[in-house]
Amino acid sequence: MKMSQMFFNTLRDTKEDDSKSNYFLTKAGMIRKNSAGVYSFMPMGHRVMQNIENIIREEMNSEGANELVMPCLITEEVYEKAGRLEVFGDSVLRVKDRADKRYILGPTHEEIFTEAVRDNIKSYKNLPINLYQFQTKFRDEARPRYGLLRTKEFVMKDAYSFDKDYENLEISYKKMYDAYHRIFKRLGLNYVVVKADTGAMGGLLSEEFMALADIGEDKLVICDKCGFSSNREVAECNTQVLDIKEKFMELEELNTPKACKVNNIVRDYGVKSANIAKTLIYKSDAEHVIVMVRGDREVNEVKVQKFLGSKVLELATTEDVRRLSGADVGFAGPIGMKLRIVADSEIKNMVNFLVGANKTDYHYKNVNVQRDFIVDNFADIRNITEEDECPVCGGKISFKNGIEVGNTFKLGTKYSEALNCVFVNEENKEKPMIMGCYGIGLARCMATIVEQSNDDNGIIWPMEVAPYKVTLIPINSEDEEQMKIVEKMCSELGNEKIEVVIDDRKERPGVKFKDADLIGIPVRVTIGKKASENIVEFKLRKGGEMKEISVEEAIAEIKKVCR
Repeated sequence: MKMSQMFFNTLRDTKEDDSKSNYFLTKAGMIRKNSAGVYSFMPMGHRVMQNIENIIREEMNSEGANELVMPCLITEEVYEKAGRLEVFGDSVLRVKDRADKRYILGPTHEEIFTEAVRDNIKSYKNLPINLYQFQTKFRDEARPRYGLLRTKEFVMKDAYSFDKDYENLEISYKKMYDAYHRIFKRLGLNYVVVKADTGAMGGLLSEEFMALADIGEDKLVICDKCGFSSNREVAECNTQVLDIKEKFMELEELNTPKACKVNNIVRDYGVKSANIAKTLIYKSDAEHVIVMVRGDREVNEVKVQKFLGSKVLELATTEDVRRLSGADVGFAGPIGMKLRIVADSEIKNMVNFLVGANKTDYHYKNVNVQRDFIVDNFADIRNITEEDECPVCGGKISFKNGIEVGNTFKLGTKYSEALNCVFVNEENKEKPMIMGCYGIGLARCMATIVEQSNDDNGIIWPMEVAPYKVTLIPINSEDEEQMKIVEKMCSELGNEKIEVVIDDRKERPGVKFKDADLIGIPVRVTIGKKASENIVEFKLRKGGEMKEISVEEAIAEIKKVCR
């Protein structure tokens, strides 16, 4: 391919961006922002996406998965049957046709795959089956950001396995798990696998493939001692119940004007944050619940939602807090409120602590559980911190930031039961199929590779992902000797299926060199003044020094590094 014929240009003046990937991909002319969270993939960027797709396809096919394509436009009834419309809330994009029929632009495709299998497979003899697609998904992100990392429209590979029992689900799951490891290694990603919340997908188990990156929005908990790894959302906190001997003191009301936050109380009244119990009111589906954690802790809403079994969990509105507690936000407390109380396990160990008094500008001090209020449920509902022990071995943990590039779920019968996806087993009995689900975000992978692999000059693509493996730069594209070498190299490398791009643009050599580094093509060969001597300049994008070698040596080197 000649760059003079390509729809391509790099940008000289690009605004700095919080995301290196968005900065470099935009500057390199690989993507173009159309609107918030919506991007075009230009020819170079599209080639990268195709290469990522082909790697995924090869590994999926190697495990016997079947590729197909499902529609983007899905009727609301499909999601209603599985009870997910309410769970999605405002995150889905809805449309109506001229007959007023309501549709959703698919955010995920569990239901429609399940219906397809239900209508076509009736017997255990046709199981297991694994189906996958590459399809555009849509989500109405409230805050699209970081370029391709959080968008409203994105391409995913989603796969769904259907088995006759849980034993066979384990086999299907292991196949996909192993395929994912091969995929992400071929993409050149530095990643870890962590346990995660099943979220809106539901099911029995979720694992996330997390690429390590400073910009990652997910906080990962890692133990170097035993290898434990988890998304912070689901990392368990160990709480040892202490035998408290301290004497209960008399309950007192304390005037605390404007002290609606823990920091205010610590600063103005000398109370340690660990001796304050925060009282938060949540709306769990249709009912309100009090949630309590120590003042130096954070509520883990994922754990709370899982414990309560609620579809939707959100903080109560200011109006609801006033109505239920009789006080402004920050002064609500557990004493006297007629709501279910769920407290973190650490609250058991607290004595003579401080809580809101359900009266604006007032708190109670010397509060004690059982004497002053009753906790309905104690549970692990706080965020783990780096001061906590590893929940498995008790060792020291550390936090790392991660970008989710893939996920795997053991769905069980959540969707097959809801949508009556059943089969007849060996005993001639109807049983729901056992499902698994496996997703990879292609554009996220593309952006994450750039986040992990770049330098001051631009992108450093892994060989299998790069838009082209080699760029040939003739200094003078009208020079006969130079172009003979270009033609020879193109022919020989083409025979080896090595993709080459020729930078024959009417630009200065310095511009071509800068663009080659910015785009991140792995091998650069410059054909210049020594063409008549059969000598070219050879340079690897990743850490390579420029060297002068013969054309034949250059071809041999390229074949070697492209293997």
